[in-house]
Amino acid sequence: MIFAAMSASLAATSLFAQEPATDERDAAELAKKLANPVAALISVPIQNNFDWGAGPSGDGFQYKLTVQPVIPFSLNENWNVISRTILPYVYQEDVFGTSSQSGLADTVQSFFFSPVKPAKGGWIWGAGPLLQIPTATDDLLGEEKWGAGPTAVVLKQQGQWTYGALFNHVWSFAGESGRSEVNRTFLQPFVSYTTKTFTTFGLNTESTYDWKNSQWTVPLNAFVQQLLKVGKQPIALQLGYRYYAEGPSGAPEWGLRFQISFLFPK
Repeated sequence: MIFAAMSASLAATSLFAQEPATDERDAAELAKKLANPVAALISVPIQNNFDWGAGPSGDGFQYKLTVQPVIPFSLNENWNVISRTILPYVYQEDVFGTSSQSGLADTVQSFFFSPVKPAKGGWIWGAGPLLQIPTATDDLLGEEKWGAGPTAVVLKQQGQWTYGALFNHVWSFAGESGRSEVNRTFLQPFVSYTTKTFTTFGLNTESTYDWKNSQWTVPLNAFVQQLLKVGKQPIALQLGYRYYAEGPSGAPEWGLRFQISFLFPK
């Protein structure tokens, strides 16, 4: 119900629907690019994550703010490289005993080399390296390890549907010797549907598998997103619900997400 209410409200205030047909086509193309992780679109998503039910007693809380700038660069007429950065700030309480922590967590930097035009069959893909940087300001907020590995995404857009998956794997190669080595896979299958009023409904998981401890963490996310303009600035507002279907002892049980994305089309 909350998703439907938000969708109706934002769709009513969207300026795209009141502008000429050319602007509507531009908005439709922008909504399509927004659903594509390797689109040639500069964007700055600011994501607010709220998780409850963590910690040894099940009453822990975590707030994570991530700034995720996405910047595409043209290599030549056939190839783009897309830079995706995740810069996190975390506040948590009762996740480790009855203590609280706040500060930066580890930063993740990815580069996707992607063809300008879709492959045969309309498939869009990108692949490249990923680097984990130990920027955490508290040892309970990060792994204190440098890590690296491959990352890739493949997707297809048919009509108003977008579906695909994003993958990466990180191995640690340097850092604090007293901390555990990192050997972790991230898998994010996703599907979304965008309406003619530029409202997007989506489902995904942001699953990780810790090979060292043989443990899955599987949050299931459902969200609604609305594309609109504030003045001449296009933005996207997203509201989502998260349920943890699987996780280690002390993992959260459920969460909410609110995201605002600033978009800078060429």
